Amino acid sequence: MRHILALDQGTTSCRAMVFDESGAVCAVAQKEFRQIFPQPGWVEHDAQEIWATQSGVAAEALVRAGLTARDIAAVGITNQRETTVVWDRATGEPIANAIVWQDRRTAAHCEQLQAGGHAPFIAERTGLVVDAYFSATKLRWLLDHIPGARARAETGELLFGTMDSWLAWKLTGGARHVTDATNAARTMLFNIHTGAWDGELLALFDIPRVLLPEVVATSGIVGECACVVPGVPLAGLAGDQHAALFGQACTQPGMVKNTYGTGCFLLMNTGSAPMPSRHRLLTTLAWRRGETMTFALEGSVFIGGAVVQWLRDGLGIIRSADEVEALAASVPDAGGVTFVPAFAGLGAPHWDAQARGTIGGLTRGSTAGHLARAALESIAFQTADVLDAMRADSGNAVRELRADGGAARNDLLLQFQADLIGVPVVRSAISETTALGAAFFAGLAVGVWRDENAVAGQWRAARIFEPRMAATERSARLGAWREAVARVKIL
Repeated sequence: MRHILALDQGTTSCRAMVFDESGAVCAVAQKEFRQIFPQPGWVEHDAQEIWATQSGVAAEALVRAGLTARDIAAVGITNQRETTVVWDRATGEPIANAIVWQDRRTAAHCEQLQAGGHAPFIAERTGLVVDAYFSATKLRWLLDHIPGARARAETGELLFGTMDSWLAWKLTGGARHVTDATNAARTMLFNIHTGAWDGELLALFDIPRVLLPEVVATSGIVGECACVVPGVPLAGLAGDQHAALFGQACTQPGMVKNTYGTGCFLLMNTGSAPMPSRHRLLTTLAWRRGETMTFALEGSVFIGGAVVQWLRDGLGIIRSADEVEALAASVPDAGGVTFVPAFAGLGAPHWDAQARGTIGGLTRGSTAGHLARAALESIAFQTADVLDAMRADSGNAVRELRADGGAARNDLLLQFQADLIGVPVVRSAISETTALGAAFFAGLAVGVWRDENAVAGQWRAARIFEPRMAATERSARLGAWREAVARVKIL
């Protein structure tokens, strides 16, 4: 029996999972790391802490599985995307904390780019909207604000990467400075048509090319691990949402998945050609195998499961995230309360960096239960907005939505989601399909699985949630939600 070690470097925690060749989970280890908030709207991570945490849980997972490096056929990495780290080539020390994808400090720079008329050019080359979400303005900020960084970057002393690059560099003992095509496509510096870094974009953002990692295939041997599992091939790299799309076996055009994590991320497989969006979705690479690229439409919701964390940490009305379903189920509905959790602005399809969260419809009768229910419903409402845009762009009649991620364990949420979108929501038997996708990419590269059909044959549904809300009620609920969003956008 061959095994794959998947490293899942997320926004709030690092996870390691060991899978066997049937796709079954042999062991899991997970640990949270610090979230750093230096100023309002700023979010940072300590890259060294992430490495220590990720390598630690990898070792722990192997012990739990009763395996050693000799039992591992390959390692796959999947990671939070867009989070930006710059480190010293010689010492391996980051020059500053990593700037997280949620960070909004470069929103003003993005507005300047839009005002300067650069948005259509950037969209045409990258498939992305101009937003602080992506890596380019974060990298530019670090070069401009860390003393001496730009001069050192121009002489080749510094390296840039997203978290896949950082972990690959650490795992290979500094031998490989790489990123895969899915992560490169999220930087706003990568041309999705040519599959390469774009010189005109680098000039626009004033980024020295020498900083950038080599772009490699999503599935393919990158190098050998020098630590954790010495001698084992590092054979897969993928941004978390791309890995989840593959882990959900959405290998055919028109198939859609949503990952209910800290944010929510819907991806639709659109096949071998990039599909431009007319509804402010992102055109992105789904994965690259060899020289063959598969594309996707994506809609990103910034605050998904994070709204439950806010109920726990900000308000203290629950002690753990698992308690939210029971609290929400203590009332028959939200009692007229509408929660728009625009804590970090609004993502797709609105892309409003200035929007901020609001709670409306409160009365003296409103309770913690109503607020909890409205919070869960906000996740489903935001997802429905993105799926509507996806349907309009693609012309596809979506047959089902495959669901994964931590919040997908919530039955109340997934039932309400099915009610809102009018098609079944299918929960995967393995909720952590992000790690499974990373394992699939790595395993394909070393022959553990033969092809994409073999991967698709591993996928299983745990539960199907059928829609049961009347069309009139669905229309009324969506109408009230969209009125609430419109009010947020003009505050």
